Amino acid sequence: MRLIHWRGERPNFGDELNLWLWPRLFGAVFDDDDSTLFLGIGSIIGVHDLPSAARKLVFGAGFVPDYGRRPDLAQGWDIRFVRGPRTARLLGLSASLALGDPGVLVRRLLADRPRAAELVGFMPHWESAVRGNWQAVCARAGVTLVDPTAPVEQTLATLLRTQLLVTEAMHGAIVADALRVPWVPVLPFDPRNRAKWEEWAGPLGIDLRPHRLAASSLQELGSDRLERFLRRHPSVVRALAPVERVQIARAAAWLARAARAEPSLSDERALDRQIARMEEEAARLRREEGWG
Repeated sequence: MRLIHWRGERPNFGDELNLWLWPRLFGAVFDDDDSTLFLGIGSIIGVHDLPSAARKLVFGAGFVPDYGRRPDLAQGWDIRFVRGPRTARLLGLSASLALGDPGVLVRRLLADRPRAAELVGFMPHWESAVRGNWQAVCARAGVTLVDPTAPVEQTLATLLRTQLLVTEAMHGAIVADALRVPWVPVLPFDPRNRAKWEEWAGPLGIDLRPHRLAASSLQELGSDRLERFLRRHPSVVRALAPVERVQIARAAAWLARAARAEPSLSDERALDRQIARMEEEAARLRREEGWG
């Protein structure tokens, strides 16, 4: 069975979490066999061109129309549960299959890890991390940068030391919430990345009150075309350095303000009910597949 997950030009915490979570939950069942394709964490339904003959086993994935095409579910799709009600509705599935984002399962797997709540962190969306000057912004704001492109173990270790997380990355919020780290949501700069936040948060009864941050660089503020232009013309970047210093100062002020905002945290009973239902599905899948 092959694990399907999204990977862009740089690793991304939420997507790379697939490689950390599922082998720990199901064991050594993943290989390069394309007869069964496993879709777990991420908005990956309809993104990849998957062979119609393969069994597509969905265990919590989401569907975002801006990312991909609605698949023909008659062609080998085995859906155990999806990320939330929006995905279920868009795919014509029963609302009973909208269990939540499986990233919350880290709660059980990290239950015995030591905690030391000492940091205030900020996790940008991976695209912001690549394009922005967030290391400089965080240093100026007195906040620890939680790099979404770092190895998963490193990011989890940082989150276990965090007392508050300001996050533009949705899976930063999901994992922080699962670990009972209060978090402050930040609107992603790309509007396409916003709807899935509501899908995850709604079933947990979270009233999302996202904050805005100022862009920390011209690349982050502009289009892909602008980013490519600036990459090809470093002299322009040097000439615009004073503008970026102003941007860094402004972004730091907005980040510091977000870090003082009232944080969010789901009701622990609702979270545990959600996790218990996912664990029931995992146990059923193990029995059916004979995974020990």
